Amino acid sequence: MQDAILTIRNLTVTFATATGSFTAVDGIDVRVSPREVLAIVGESGSGKSVSMLAVMGLLPETATVTADEMVFDGHDLLRLTPAERRQLIGREITMIFQEPIASLNPSFTVGFQIEEVLRLHMGLGRAAARARAIELFEAVGIPDPAAKIHAYPHQMSGGQCQRVMIAIAIATNPRLLIADEPTTALDVTIQKQILDLLTALQESHGMALILITHDMGVVAETADRVVVQYKGHKMEEADVLSLFEAPQHPYTRALLSALPENATGDRLPTVSDFFGAEGVR
Repeated sequence: MQDAILTIRNLTVTFATATGSFTAVDGIDVRVSPREVLAIVGESGSGKSVSMLAVMGLLPETATVTADEMVFDGHDLLRLTPAERRQLIGREITMIFQEPIASLNPSFTVGFQIEEVLRLHMGLGRAAARARAIELFEAVGIPDPAAKIHAYPHQMSGGQCQRVMIAIAIATNPRLLIADEPTTALDVTIQKQILDLLTALQESHGMALILITHDMGVVAETADRVVVQYKGHKMEEADVLSLFEAPQHPYTRALLSALPENATGDRLPTVSDFFGAEGVR
């Protein structure tokens, strides 16, 4: 494996609540190399998104983040000043969030929102930012991009809003792109288009890509390597072929057995079929 562009060791994230401290991520290790596609999989609540939001520095003040190591391209993310972090986050590391409609500001046109990124992080003037925004919209497959930059998010379909989010994420030619459930709430045809677009952009831009998902079919099609999480813990890590052909952890086998194509009876198995009502410990 190449030298990692992102290395995380023993990441723990806890949240202060009215009833005490809650641990959402407990001792996670993550390593991704340049040009690699790493999938982080697991059911809802497994800590996938929280782990990556910790990398981005986007968790609320109630969160406490600790790690033995959290390094991006030689930069210790835990020791950066806010100004230094802003130089990396949004330029060298970018993220596509789960809900594009919720992530885009409804008060501004989508063109304004991508142009703001280009002017802030790339130092482009107004005219250059507008021209680059149109190029990016065309690159991600938005029809009539010169007209669409004047649209507000509510005037676009879910698939188009997701493409806008992808255009914003790649606008600065990042070295690491984190995609958090990028096909949520999209129909199957649009899901395939978005995944194809992401992998094509990853290859053409030479980015590392971390794909957060609970969809094992997506993992099989796109990933080089897979981390399986459950209840804030890492259950297994393997290259994608090994994971599907010979999963080592019972929870991974439970996930794969729950795929519709693997159904052998009247119902799909659940985690409790493998571990009982208490689940994985």
